Amino acid sequence: MRQQPHFVRLLSSVALIAVIAAGLGGCQTMSDVTGSLGMRSESPPPASPQRAVEVYGDRYRANPRDADAAVAYGQALRANGQREQAVAVLEQATLANPGNKAVLAAYGRALADNGNFKLAFDVLSKAHTPANPDWRILSVQGTVLDQMGRHDEARRYYDSALKIAPGEPTVLSNLGMSYMLSKDLPKAEEALRQAYASQKADARVRQNLALVVGLQGRFGEAESIAKADLPPDEAAANVAYLKEMLKGGNNRPQPGRGNVPMASLAQPE
Repeated sequence: MRQQPHFVRLLSSVALIAVIAAGLGGCQTMSDVTGSLGMRSESPPPASPQRAVEVYGDRYRANPRDADAAVAYGQALRANGQREQAVAVLEQATLANPGNKAVLAAYGRALADNGNFKLAFDVLSKAHTPANPDWRILSVQGTVLDQMGRHDEARRYYDSALKIAPGEPTVLSNLGMSYMLSKDLPKAEEALRQAYASQKADARVRQNLALVVGLQGRFGEAESIAKADLPPDEAAANVAYLKEMLKGGNNRPQPGRGNVPMASLAQPE
């Protein structure tokens, strides 16, 4: 069986079901920005998430107290979908490296991945200081607040991040997704257009824009945006899937419970 396109898989997430049930429809992807904190790779990264778990796991087990090894291993576990194990590894790393900002940032992000939003926010708050704020962590804190439905608060964090890193597309993309979740599609599109215009914007930013444009019924435009990164048949399949999901009626998904997943959009260096 042919694997579903990535965009379609995102559309079929719990996020889509929950938001459609609320009368909007759509899916959220949010930036993962802790990957850049406190770690630089001296060699090319492993070719697959599974291989990364093996490589970084060996380094971690050789010295579990090594902060960089723990962060790398935790990120590899997250990328491979092993969220609970990532939390466990990074929790131990915080005990072995108290006060290490990079470890705290990675631990907070892993907690958010695992749905522990309140604790994630508290941990992330310790990963930087008001006197020396980190826009990456501010952005992640915003995504955590969005996960908890505190959209107005989340946008204050995005605004603070943008004051430090004006025009940063990952933050703008998160801001756009925040507006989408509160059903303000024009503002969502405005923020995502700004992100889309950046030379640093990646494929996931463009797919977010395609989602928001499609949710406003401009399917041809959404397909054109999606085609920049996907084969034409996959782009068309994504838009067709979105159309079907928005039709309602007997085929409409029933409201589901669960948290909006945060997908990794980018890891700014």
